[in-house]
Amino acid sequence: MAGLWFDELSVGQRFDHAIRRTVTETDNLLFTTLSHNPAQLHLDAEYMKGSEYGQVLVNSCFTLSLMVGVSVGDTTLGTAVANLGWDEVRFPKPVFVGDTLNIVTEVLDLRESKSRPDAGIVTFLHQAWNQRGELVASCKRSGLQRKRPHTQP
Repeated sequence: MAGLWFDELSVGQRFDHAIRRTVTETDNLLFTTLSHNPAQLHLDAEYMKGSEYGQVLVNSCFTLSLMVGVSVGDTTLGTAVANLGWDEVRFPKPVFVGDTLNIVTEVLDLRESKSRPDAGIVTFLHQAWNQRGELVASCKRSGLQRKRPHTQP
C-alpha cells in the first residue's frame, strides 16, 4: 500500500514529495479547455503580453490539482475513503509555463471519525514551491482516511 493508514500519521509529520513537475503549455491548454474556462489570461499569449505578467498564467485550478495529486502517492493512495474538502486555498505567486513545482505536505490535525470507527479525519497542509523557492500555492485539505485493518487470528 503506497498510502499511509490513519494510525501511521502524526501531527507535524512532513512529506517532501520526490515527484517534481515542470508545467507545460499543453498542461495549461488542456486543463483550461477541459474545464471550459475561456479566460484570456490562460489562453491568449498576445493579450497577456500587454498585462503586468507579460505572459500566460497557468490555470490556478491546474496548480491546485497538481499540488494535491503529487501528494497522493505518499499519503492517501489506497487508504483514503473520501476527500472532505479544501480550505484556505491560496495562490500567492503566479505559475508560468516552464515553472518546475515541488510539493511539501504536513499533517496538521488528526481526529477520530464519530460515524466511522474504521477511519479518522486528517487535515493536510499542501504547499507548492517553484524553482525560485517561491510559494505559489497552498491549501488545507481534509480527508477521511482508513485505519489499519485488524488481522484475524
